[in-house]
Amino acid sequence: QVQLVESGGGLVQAGGSLRLSCTASGSIFSINAMGWYRQAPGEQRELVANILNGGSTNYSQSVKGRFTISRDNAKNTVYLQMNSLKPEDTAVYYCNAERTYAGRTDYYWGQGTQVTVSS
Repeated sequence: QVQLVESGGGLVQAGGSLRLSCTASGSIFSINAMGWYRQAPGEQRELVANILNGGSTNYSQSVKGRFTISRDNAKNTVYLQMNSLKPEDTAVYYCNAERTYAGRTDYYWGQGTQVTVSS
C-alpha cells in the first residue's frame, strides 16, 4: 500500500501562484510514476502532469508552460508549481502514484486539495 498526503491548495487571484506538495509513504519502492490530476465540478478527472522514475515529465496542453512538476526523492515528495493561474484552473487537485509489483499495477490517490482561482 501507498499513502499520499497532499498540501498547498488554497485561494489565489488570477495570475498568482501556488505550490502543491504530495508526500508518499508505505510501499514506495516500486512506484513507477507520480503525478497530479484535477477534477472540476461536473467534469471528469484529468491528468495535469506526471513525472516518471527516470525524470521525464508529461503535461496537459492546458497547463504546459505555466505548471512545473518536480520530485525530491530524498523526501518522497512530488511538487506542482503552478504559475499564471487562471480561473479555469479551479478544481480539486489529486496526487496519484502508479506502482507495479509482482506483475500487478495499482494506482493510489491522495485525499485531494482544493485550488480556487478568482478572477
